[in-house]
Order: sequence, then structure tokens, then C-alpha cells
Amino acid sequence: MALNRAESTAENVLLQEESVPDNNAAAKSRLKILTFIPLITLAIDFILHIALPNTQMSGINKSYDTVLVIVWIIYTGAILLSIKVKSIVDKINHKAPFFLAISIFIGIWDLVTLKLGWLELPYFPGPDKVLGIFTEDWAVLLKSTFYSLRLLLVAYLIGVSSGLLSGITMGWSKTINYWVMPILKVIGPIPATAWIPIAMVVFPTSFAASIFLIVLAVWFPVTVMTSSGISNVRNSYFEVAKTLGADEKYLIFKVAIPASYPSIFIGLFMGMGSAFLTLIVGEMLGVKAGLGWYINWAQGWAEYSKVYAALIVIAFIFSSLLTSLFRIKDRVLSWQKGLIKW
Repeated sequence: MALNRAESTAENVLLQEESVPDNNAAAKSRLKILTFIPLITLAIDFILHIALPNTQMSGINKSYDTVLVIVWIIYTGAILLSIKVKSIVDKINHKAPFFLAISIFIGIWDLVTLKLGWLELPYFPGPDKVLGIFTEDWAVLLKSTFYSLRLLLVAYLIGVSSGLLSGITMGWSKTINYWVMPILKVIGPIPATAWIPIAMVVFPTSFAASIFLIVLAVWFPVTVMTSSGISNVRNSYFEVAKTLGADEKYLIFKVAIPASYPSIFIGLFMGMGSAFLTLIVGEMLGVKAGLGWYINWAQGWAEYSKVYAALIVIAFIFSSLLTSLFRIKDRVLSWQKGLIKW
């Protein structure tokens, strides 16, 4: 009896184990079918754009058609490549629902604006007008992007450097923390954009004023998180290092700062977000170039297609910068890789 029960139990386990791969294979086959659907929706978007008459006023612009064809070709190439390179199959299957949603959104956007006119100009241009800006006004847009990146990177590096310096000294020295913390509590919570009237008077140029505003926006979170990280390092780390003969310089740069890297990176992320906001607002007030200036200028002439094009550029640049910062963080803090995803 016991032997029969053991054999039946083993058979049930084997049947369950055999059914799991079948289910997984079925799931993979469904995902592979879903992977091809964006090709169909992109083709439908292209056909509807060509076949349906325009309701909104639109010039001769083939940017939207060209982008749809290029995306269709690239996506098809990725699928064909995945047939030979098995390592990218899961990535394409994982991204397929997102690509499907984007293709549906673009098709609906084209229908409710250019084709049906439910959303009217100038506030809601179709995707053909927005994409056309990248070919028609690329020189001004590229120049504005360069000026924004220059302003952002210079100010961010200054803000990070000053924030790390003040944060490390505050976290290490109780005397410095005693005198600087009250100032930090008063100045820090004030939004950097609230200093615009004063900055425009104190600084000789709008560029210098924008630098000051972004530096202030970055300095506060970096200082707070760095000082917090330094002051919360375990005393046991210092005691072990002192036992081995470490001096104060070694304790700061080899023990305290590395141990506070997680807090420092949080401050860097917070500072980057504050820098983005302050950059766009600051560029809307007096500078002669930049993405914020470009948006303000286009809005003044009711050219909202340029506004949307600038927003696409801003999203791409800022997302790329944050992605780069996260990769640096994953490399430095390898034991925390994947803890905070972007």
C-alpha cells in the first residue's frame, strides 16, 4: 500500500512538472503573437493617414509618413534578428505591449486632430506638424538644446560640488553643522524659482542668474542627503579603521564617504529633478536661447507644434541623463543594483 501511494505521488509530481513547461510554452507563443501586432497597427496608422482627407490645415509634410515607415522597418528588423539571436527574444516580447500602446496612441492622435478635427488648431496640432518641426526648425531647436545642456551641466556640477562639500563638512563636524544647519533650514525649503526677482537684480546677466538658481536648487538636496549619510555612518566602521591606524583623512575619504554613497546618490537624483524644473523656468525669463526660451517664444506666436516638439526633446534629454546617473549608481553600488529601477 505504501509503495503504491509513493508511486502515485511520484506520477502526480511528474505530471505537474510536465504541465508547467507546456503552460510556459503557451505563454511564450502568445507573447510572440502579440509581438507582431504593433506591425499591424503601424500599417493601419499609415493607411489611415494616407487615405483619409485632412480636416485641419496642413502643408505638404511627409515627416509623419517617413517616421512610420522607418519605425516599421526597424521593428521588423528587430523581430527578424530575434529569430537568430535568442537573447533578445524576451526583450522584444516584453516591450511589445508598450510599442502597441504607442502605435495606437499615435493613430488616435492623428485621427482626432488632422483627420477629424475634434481637437482644433493651434493648441492641438497633429503628429505630422509636430514631427515636421524637427526638419523645418531643426537649427533653432538644436541650438536651444545645446544652450540648455550647457547651462544644465555647468550649474549641476557646481551645485553638486558645493553640496558635497557642505554636506561632508556638516556631517563630519558638529561645529559646522551647528552654524550651517539653521541657514539650511531657512534657505533650503524656499523654491529656487522664488529667487528669480532677486537673481535678476543681483547678477549682471540672465545666464549667470540662471546658473545661480539651478545651483541653489541642486545644492539643497545634495547637502541634506550627504550630511545625513555621513552622520549616520556606524561608529563601528570608524573604530575598526582607527584600530588599524587610520588617520582623520582616511576616515573621511575611505570610510565615511563610501559608506554614505546610497544617501549621496539619492541627493544627486533629487538635485537632478530640481535642476530640470529650475532650468526650464529660468530659461523662460530673459535668456536668449534654450529649450525653455524656445517654448516661451513658440507659445507667444501660438505655434504649439514647436512647443510639443520641444517637450519631446526635453523628455528625451532628461530621461537620458537620469538613465546615465542610474547606471553610474548601479556601477558604484553594485550590491544595490536593481533596488531602485528607472
